[in-house]
Amino acid sequence: MTAGPSLTHGTTTAEHELAALQREHGGPLFALLLRLCDGDRQRAEDLVQETLVRAWQHPEALHADDFGSVRPWLLTVARRLAIDACRARRARPPETGDEVPENARVTADHAERAAAMLDVREAVKTLTPAHRDVLVLVYFRGASVAEAAEALGIPPGTVKSRAYYALRALRRVLPGYAADLR
Repeated sequence: MTAGPSLTHGTTTAEHELAALQREHGGPLFALLLRLCDGDRQRAEDLVQETLVRAWQHPEALHADDFGSVRPWLLTVARRLAIDACRARRARPPETGDEVPENARVTADHAERAAAMLDVREAVKTLTPAHRDVLVLVYFRGASVAEAAEALGIPPGTVKSRAYYALRALRRVLPGYAADLR
């Protein structure tokens, strides 16, 4: 670590002191933070590093004569950092990885759907009124063949044939949607 102050204390630089702190207190710091982080090793390691950065930024706390050992100060800093990290996680939505959860709803692009609807409306307008009426009843309003026949006053076989020829005409007008019309 060469980014911090280059204080010297005897013949030892701040970086050497930090390395010594890591060797002497890193294990207990990690054990405490691992418990506070519910077993999340990566988060605990990050907080150990952050605790050591705080020690590096405040060398006066490490050399104060009030402490018999620097460990209580380090453990207090680590505990406070863990509490802050926990509060920060609760304040924002949970993080997700790159994978899509199985129960996630996939939403299509609304612009694409709106454009497709306009294409279909324009294509339906090209049909004869008899074919259009059958398609509207059977495909857009969900009527059965018998219900459409009764509503239009024509035999069920005629409803079926008009629906067949209407779809065939739409396939010619909408070649990019042919797979959807089968």
